[in-house]
Amino acid sequence: MQVLQGAEARAALTRTFSQIPVPDAVLSRIEQTFGERLTPEQVVERILLDVRARGDDALRDWTERLDGPRPAELEVPAAELEAAQVAPELHAAIRLAAERVRAFYRQQPAHGFLEHGPDGALGQLVRPLGRVGVYVPGGLAPLISTLIHTAVPAQVAGVQDIVVTTPPGRDGQVHPAILVAARELGLSRVFKVGGAQAIAALAYGTASVPAVDKIAGPGNLFVVIAKRLVYGQTGIESLPGPTETLVVADDSADPRFVAADLLAQAEHNGAEPVLVSTSREVLLRVQTELAEQLENLPEPNRSWARDSVQARMKVVLADNLTEALDLANLYAPEHLCLLTRDPWSLLGQVRRAGGVFVGEASMEALGDYVAGPSHVMPTGGTARFMSPVNVRDFQNIISVVGVNEETLRRIGPAAAVLARAERLEAHARAVESRLS
Repeated sequence: MQVLQGAEARAALTRTFSQIPVPDAVLSRIEQTFGERLTPEQVVERILLDVRARGDDALRDWTERLDGPRPAELEVPAAELEAAQVAPELHAAIRLAAERVRAFYRQQPAHGFLEHGPDGALGQLVRPLGRVGVYVPGGLAPLISTLIHTAVPAQVAGVQDIVVTTPPGRDGQVHPAILVAARELGLSRVFKVGGAQAIAALAYGTASVPAVDKIAGPGNLFVVIAKRLVYGQTGIESLPGPTETLVVADDSADPRFVAADLLAQAEHNGAEPVLVSTSREVLLRVQTELAEQLENLPEPNRSWARDSVQARMKVVLADNLTEALDLANLYAPEHLCLLTRDPWSLLGQVRRAGGVFVGEASMEALGDYVAGPSHVMPTGGTARFMSPVNVRDFQNIISVVGVNEETLRRIGPAAAVLARAERLEAHARAVESRLS
């Protein structure tokens, strides 16, 4: 395990924002499916155009081609939604997660203001979006928590109409845990459509799937490309990429916990684990723990985590915690874990991160499920300018201007001066017409 320091560490943690390389295996699958070696962007463009042109028929064709059986109906029937069941302990966990996420977002200030003063009235109106589409990845397992962590903030924002799309399993059905979570949240419309075709349906609308004002939720490479391409036709909350965790550890950190937190994210495909420590001994002991804990993981989790550790893990020895936090801010991680003697004393130094997990009891894996904040967080260094999914993602803010005549006489001349400086004569005359 190479240990980086100083300028070499800064270089390694500086994001270049170059295009993520597409694995040969993905290109080969594209060639097998389409009969030619297309790029992922070309694949997504074809799917978007087809769904926009042929609607439900295209959705059925692409679902059959990419996911499994051809669906006779795209929407999960109400009776199937009501009948879905899971083990009692899983149902209880779903309910707890939903309750905690809802309680967290109810504390977020989400209202506007309207101030009436000597100058008249100025303020903001805050209105919920009309309809939101939530994309829930499927693939190897149902991401129940993604539905909760995306739909609940939208509900707290006041959105009344939320539709869910998720890939069907090979049996052509939506996993019952997704249906139970949807029912627990009071969501009644779930569609058995995944991938770029689901994003196209939500953006353009079909006979079955209604067009939405905004699409939220993570997905694979094709889903992210599709969200980027339909932006403008509809809104998107972000373009989530592969997950990442940066752990800051001092000499008090328990290597078992450090390794466990790194592996918890490393088992995601394409994940990038980062460890920054002020203790060389901790780095060495974490290396030993990683090897042991990796061997104890079942397959295929072991292979996924090993690939992340061997191909993308970065290990840094910092001179002190100030440098460690400086490097963390430079990297702007999705998840920042503080495993130090006094983690709360470091919180004021955090400037760039999707979420901060303070102390040994606040592991990131807890945040993925039941802590409260949404686990849909900015990746790829976008925490420099983006935020985790929150109530404001699902609201419009409308400015209100209602100045009185006295204020107009006082500030209007300045507006006319600025307008003429910008060579916008009609603007200036619109103001002066009231002044005269």
